[in-house]
Amino acid sequence: MVFFRYLYEEIDWNDTLIGLKGPKGCGKTTLLLQHIKKTFRGNCLDKVLYISLDNLWFATHDLVELVEYVYTHGVTHLFIDEIHYYKQWKALLKNLHDDYPGLHVVYTGSSMLQLGSGEADLSRRLTMYEMRGLSFREFLEYEHLLTVPALSLDDVLQNHVDSAMSICGQLKVLEHFKKYLEVGYYPFYKQVHHGYYQRIENIVNQILEVDYPNIEEVTVSTIRKTRKLLMIIAERVPQTPKMSELYKELETDRNQGLKMLKALQRGGLLQLLGGTTKSVDDLSRPDKIYLGNPTLMNALTPRVDTGTIRETFFMNQLSQAHEVCYPTAGDFLIDRKHLFEVGGKGKNFDQIRDIPDSYLAVDNTEIGRKSRIPLWLFGFLY
Repeated sequence: MVFFRYLYEEIDWNDTLIGLKGPKGCGKTTLLLQHIKKTFRGNCLDKVLYISLDNLWFATHDLVELVEYVYTHGVTHLFIDEIHYYKQWKALLKNLHDDYPGLHVVYTGSSMLQLGSGEADLSRRLTMYEMRGLSFREFLEYEHLLTVPALSLDDVLQNHVDSAMSICGQLKVLEHFKKYLEVGYYPFYKQVHHGYYQRIENIVNQILEVDYPNIEEVTVSTIRKTRKLLMIIAERVPQTPKMSELYKELETDRNQGLKMLKALQRGGLLQLLGGTTKSVDDLSRPDKIYLGNPTLMNALTPRVDTGTIRETFFMNQLSQAHEVCYPTAGDFLIDRKHLFEVGGKGKNFDQIRDIPDSYLAVDNTEIGRKSRIPLWLFGFLY
């Protein structure tokens, strides 16, 4: 049975201009190729062109000339991988949409890609989707262990006992949850049996050395400082950062330091947690910093702290479709309504007692009760 990512059925493939961005290694290229194979068969393949702009062929050939040629020879569907390798990618997309009637364009790009305020015309033409790495639910399906629909947050909060009993009746969930935290976020773990964490480090380097300078005007010095910033944070997560000390260590100023932090966030390498009063983009500093996901944390962190990896997982899975804020009490405030404390099996309500709509997300627990919800179940939200 072919495994399809959660996003496959959410995309309206009939749209004429579709963008798919996400962290490197999360499976964007595979999604495109699966769609081509499933949708276009036989003679219909003549109407399809798939290209990847990181191919050396484009060092000496013009993309627009290629599109002009294939369009006049009957191609109706163009799939462009790694569009951030094209410096003027926004103008390219606008021109492809306007100059080639009937041409359907789907492209993938780094999660660092952003449409600025000046690209209103493009945003009206474009349908953008963002892909994450595997959720725990997807990981179990990918392993051919369990296939169940995603749960909403309301499902988890109100019916977690029934959901957990049904799932735990079919497999030893805690054993597989442990493996997921170690290796399960990036789908290529099945193809790389040795050197998996080295492959992740290579992805980090490619994000910093290729994606970052292709999308923003940055110097070699800035790239070096950004890498150093990531590794310092990896050794200290989670932290309520003393940003002035961190910037001094990096030999940079506050403005440049914040730009580097937000670049790492957009690249899927960091999660920045802020309070409810301002968005992270408006913060002078984040209230807490985590690595992007538990697998990345295992790859980059010398000593993985159990409590930190729990919080990293929780934030990573919830931030897919919910606002996650730093509360005055507890660990996470979700959608400015639901308060969560994340911890081990012995965690109690002491820190959030008597606060309405508060919950515990507890690890090493198969089935919860009342407001004590198994941590692993939050991996079923997408």
